[in-house]
Amino acid sequence: MKVRHGPDGVHLFDRSSGLNVLLDEVDSPEPSWSTAPRQVSIALTNACNLACSYCYAPKHRAVLAVDKLLCWIDELNQAGAMGVGFGGGEPTLYRHLPEVCAYTTEKTELAVTLTTHGHRWNKELVSKLRGTVNFVRVSVDGVGSTYERLRGRSFPRLQAALEMIAAEFNWGMNTVVNRDTIEELDALVAFAAHYGASELLLLPEQPTKETPGADGVTLRALESWIASYTGPISLSTSANATLIAPIAEPLPNERGLRSYAHIDAGGVVRTSSYSQQGVSIGEEGVMAALTGLAQMEAV
Repeated sequence: MKVRHGPDGVHLFDRSSGLNVLLDEVDSPEPSWSTAPRQVSIALTNACNLACSYCYAPKHRAVLAVDKLLCWIDELNQAGAMGVGFGGGEPTLYRHLPEVCAYTTEKTELAVTLTTHGHRWNKELVSKLRGTVNFVRVSVDGVGSTYERLRGRSFPRLQAALEMIAAEFNWGMNTVVNRDTIEELDALVAFAAHYGASELLLLPEQPTKETPGADGVTLRALESWIASYTGPISLSTSANATLIAPIAEPLPNERGLRSYAHIDAGGVVRTSSYSQQGVSIGEEGVMAALTGLAQMEAV
């Protein structure tokens, strides 16, 4: 199990089972605290073969150099991070994806998660990623015709991909919540449960140049739905979601950059994938950039 020291005590994590143990009765002195964020998401590329109108990801061409990326992964592991989440864009368009996942699993103690739309998955990709990815997040916004209208892809093709993913990986579903999808949440829970998902991550739509984001009516409806939820799958939401809803905070003192950071496909570290400001990762490495970002945030 990986061990992380922090303001809430000693955190033990087993990436294979997903088991977390917090020894909150243990006094962990500040000099011993892990310096890396607990979780770091990494956009491997901005490339994506879908064109969802509400996508907030940058549209300029960018892709991470694999040699630099592996160095950053080593740094994060040594500095106490628990896991890295590879996304994009669409991470399956990153030609080094199997190599990076295998390296992270074999050379570090980090858990590997992958966020994908699912439409590039086939038997060959499953074979290459088997045993090197601990959790797969599949983005599904609506079911049936709603999904096809929003994502521009075949819903039966998505179902076929989920059959392959669910057979080999622990997985969860990500759903952008907006006016189009708010009424589909019950159907989405049933759909996710059918394929054995362990989690539904609710992501209120963020503003983009083309869309205003989730409006107040949608957010209040989401809060009401969460309050009455009794379904079979665990719910979670993004840290920046402004929702009045009951949440569990097992690590209440591990906030901000102690909890999470994002590295975009241009090699800039940010407080989240939505943040407009960040610090470029230079020759000093990712931890130096994180220190610079923390100083920027403190001003």
